[in-house]
Amino acid sequence: MKLAKKYISALLFCGILSTLLYIASDSICAIVYPGYSYTSQAISELSAIGSPTASLWAYLLLPFSPLIILFGIGVFLSNKKRRLRVSGILLSLFGISGYAWWFFPMNMRGNIGSASDTGHLIMSAITVLLLTLILAFGSGAGGKKFRIYSILTILTMLFFGSLVGMMAPAVAAEEPTPWMGIYERISVFSPMIWMSVLAIILMKKEKNKVSK
Repeated sequence: MKLAKKYISALLFCGILSTLLYIASDSICAIVYPGYSYTSQAISELSAIGSPTASLWAYLLLPFSPLIILFGIGVFLSNKKRRLRVSGILLSLFGISGYAWWFFPMNMRGNIGSASDTGHLIMSAITVLLLTLILAFGSGAGGKKFRIYSILTILTMLFFGSLVGMMAPAVAAEEPTPWMGIYERISVFSPMIWMSVLAIILMKKEKNKVSK
């Protein structure tokens, strides 16, 4: 039984690793990309068609989806609460959906308008929906404070995501997009950090189960 609990903790730790991997990959590619502006350019531009960091981004993020899938399994197995189990299932679906992004990279600024760009926007909408549901169902994992934190994270993700969405026409027209990079990173990183917090909470609960 104790060995099984350790396996669950290892699965939950994948949530923390996925967050660190994504943020680190974003930083590395932003540094390597000549002339890239971390504050005013979108994350997707690092993996855009023709981007000098497209291949690097793909290699660095290769373990991301498997880590999220494993994390989702860990969340599902760690608790018998129905809402948390639903969150675990949705997390694994989120991880699986990551593979679909490979088929819909955006084009470089000034060349946007293809079917791939349309698919990219659809994938963004699906991702936001999945993350909103993941946070909503998983909000009961750590009491009232974690529930409030979850709600604030959802609002943060949606608010800054909407700011990025309003700048999409400027990206297509190859116009300046000041602070777009910061807005998007707040929108993207906030739910990822939430996942790490969820992982820590559930890992502590698993540790308590083992010690009893």
